[in-house]
Amino acid sequence: MKKVLIITYYWPPSGGAGVQRWLKFVKYLREFGWEPVVFTPSNPDFPVTDNTLVNDVPSGIEVITTPIWEPYTFYKKITGKKYFSTTSSGFLNNKISPGPGEKLAVWIRGNLFIPDARKFWIKPSVRFLFKYLKNNNIDAIVSTGPPHSMHLIALQIKERSHIPWLADFRDPWTDIDYYKEMKISSFADRKHKHLELKTIKGCNAMVVVSSNMKTNYEIMGADNVHVITNGYDTDDMDISEKFDYSKFSITHTGTLPPGFNLTGLWRVLSELSDSNPKFRDFLQIKLIGKVDKTVFDDISNHNLNKNLSLIEYVPHDKVVSQMKQSAILLLAVNKSSPNAKGILTGKFFEYLSSGRPILAIGPTDGDLADILKESQSGCIMEYDDLDQIKKTVMSLYERFISNDLNNNLTGIEKYTRKNLTSDLAELLNNMIADRKGLITI
Repeated sequence: MKKVLIITYYWPPSGGAGVQRWLKFVKYLREFGWEPVVFTPSNPDFPVTDNTLVNDVPSGIEVITTPIWEPYTFYKKITGKKYFSTTSSGFLNNKISPGPGEKLAVWIRGNLFIPDARKFWIKPSVRFLFKYLKNNNIDAIVSTGPPHSMHLIALQIKERSHIPWLADFRDPWTDIDYYKEMKISSFADRKHKHLELKTIKGCNAMVVVSSNMKTNYEIMGADNVHVITNGYDTDDMDISEKFDYSKFSITHTGTLPPGFNLTGLWRVLSELSDSNPKFRDFLQIKLIGKVDKTVFDDISNHNLNKNLSLIEYVPHDKVVSQMKQSAILLLAVNKSSPNAKGILTGKFFEYLSSGRPILAIGPTDGDLADILKESQSGCIMEYDDLDQIKKTVMSLYERFISNDLNNNLTGIEKYTRKNLTSDLAELLNNMIADRKGLITI
């Protein structure tokens, strides 16, 4: 069986979105002729942990680790907060405005730790992996980011060994939504973009999660770019839970930072609640995950406090139950992101598979809108289109009252994690078939 080395920061017991994509690929790769070897830090500092995800790791998978040093001690001293990584926190804040320590930390993160705070793991990882590769045969290498330091590890390995390298971008690098929020200087911006370009031109093949993202990277100069979306695992979704008819529950799972604040929706829900007491009685806004103070304050300002249910974190194996109990599933796309049209999260595909109607707020001409239309799974509206948001919410509410909220989904099987892994294995096969040069380790 062919072997692939997967370089990833996130691995169980890490929770959150970052771990799901490659955990699921690893779960199914053996069925398509590839034996995965996972390289990950031995002492990472995860924003959340979820021990239930360990159950998805196939028995006998080789996981190799080395220690990582991360600058969190320094960060805690100047901010009093635990996490330095913006890739997981999304600039969440529970204060009215960030203090000088937090502002300094953000500047340091964007200008000194390039490409990210895991940069200190690059050199020791390269040394460790060269020793490993001298004694172990590997047919291909995969790096997945963010954090994009993982790509720089793979780049150095590939440059010296000529082992074919697939770079997986779960999110873009300089087009990510929070990039501008890091107060990046012109010098740091040039360095970020230089390393990004070096990565996309240095890999043998590249994988992204949406068509718009593929187009953007091709414009930057990348070639051999392939789309393998996120998806859903049928094993996770095999729950017979039914939604609770007692509440018109609108549920969002995952982090809600300031850029995802749905001011227009809160206004619409407030107006409908004021004009229709029964609507207010039935309405439940359920937010599962970390919520920025600006979002909470906006909901409060619209007099929706009593309709709000906050659940900070739910293990992944329980999230599906929460989805299926809900009347409506809410999806927000960051309107300020330069990559907004290409955002397709793993959460979206689990929403899709749950069978619940999806209420999405974001670009109506992006990849998300295309799949919603193709699958007949929900509606998407622009952030400021209050009339359309109101019409859609009322239509869904009337269906709720009539007990008619079931979706008749079409064509979603291609988004199962197993089928997507088949696509990945085919790409790996083609990549090593086109292999050039000799392994010199």
